[in-house]
Amino acid sequence: MRLFLWLLVFLLLVVGVGLVVWTRAQVSRILAEHPPTGVISNAAGGSLHYRHVKAADGSKVPILFIHGASGNLLDPFHAFQPVLEGKRELLFVDRPGHGFSPRLTSETPALQAARYVQLLDALKIKQVVLVGHSLGSASVAAFAVLYPDRVKGLVFLAPATHPWPTGVDWYYDLGSTPLVARLFTEALTLPVGMLRIESGARGVFAPNPAPADYAQKTAVKLVLRPETFRANARDVAGLNAFVEEFSKRYNEITAPTVVITGDKDDVVAPSIHSVGLERDIKGAELIVLPGVGHKPDYVATQTVLEAIEKVSG
Repeated sequence: MRLFLWLLVFLLLVVGVGLVVWTRAQVSRILAEHPPTGVISNAAGGSLHYRHVKAADGSKVPILFIHGASGNLLDPFHAFQPVLEGKRELLFVDRPGHGFSPRLTSETPALQAARYVQLLDALKIKQVVLVGHSLGSASVAAFAVLYPDRVKGLVFLAPATHPWPTGVDWYYDLGSTPLVARLFTEALTLPVGMLRIESGARGVFAPNPAPADYAQKTAVKLVLRPETFRANARDVAGLNAFVEEFSKRYNEITAPTVVITGDKDDVVAPSIHSVGLERDIKGAELIVLPGVGHKPDYVATQTVLEAIEKVSG
C-alpha cells in the first residue's frame, strides 16, 4: 500500500511538472501569435500598454476605452476603431495585469484610475469621454469620482459597479488564493482554458452570436497566461468588496452619463448594476436593449456611438 502511494505521488509530480513545462511552451507560442500592438508608457505609475489613434479633427474630446474582465485593449479596439477612426481621437489601454500592462501591486479600480490619469498627463490630454465595459466600468466610475475635472462624459456598457449578493465562479476564488493560485495557474488553467476559448466567447455574447473571429482578433488567449489569469482572478474576486464601499460615492459624479445594458445579460445583473448607476448618478440615462446580452459594444455599436456623442456635448 505504501509503495502504491509513493508511486501515485511520483506520477502526480511527473504530470504536474509536465503540465508546467507545457504551459510555459504554450505561453511562448501565444506571445508569438499575439505580440504587443501598441506602445508601452513608463509614465503611468509604472507602465501601461496602450494604443493611441489620433483624429484629423482634433476639436472633439478624446475617448478613453476601458475593457472588462478576461480581456485586453483589443476587445474595445475592434468594436470601435473601425467606425471611429479619423472621426475621434481614441485611446485604448490594457488594464494593469492584462494584455501587456504589468501589475505592480494588488490594484483596486481606484488605483487603476490613477494610472490612467498619469497616462493622460503624459499624452497632454486634459479631458476624456470614458467608455467602460463590465468590470472596467468600476474603474471608470472611480475615475469620475476621484478626477471629475478630467471627465467630459461617461458611457457604461453592461457595467459591474455595485455589490451583489452571490459570489464569483470557483476558478476566480482559486486563482486569487495565495500559493494555491500559483499551482493552479501554472499547471491547469491554460490547458483547460484552451479547450474553452470558443465556447467561452459564445457564452459572453449569448443570446447573441459572437463574431466568428472574435477570440482570435481580440487575443483572448492572453488571459490564460498564469500571471494574467491570477491578476484577472484577483480583479474579479476583489471587486465586490471594493464597490461595497466605493459605490457610496457615485452620487458625487456630475458628468453627463449614459448606461447601456441588455435585458438578457446573464454575466452581470442589470437590475443591480445598471439600475444602480441610474439611481446613484444624478441625470444618468439608462438604455435597456431588448434581446441583448453582455456585449452591447459589439451587438449594439450604433447605440453606443450615439451615447458617446450625447455625453460629449
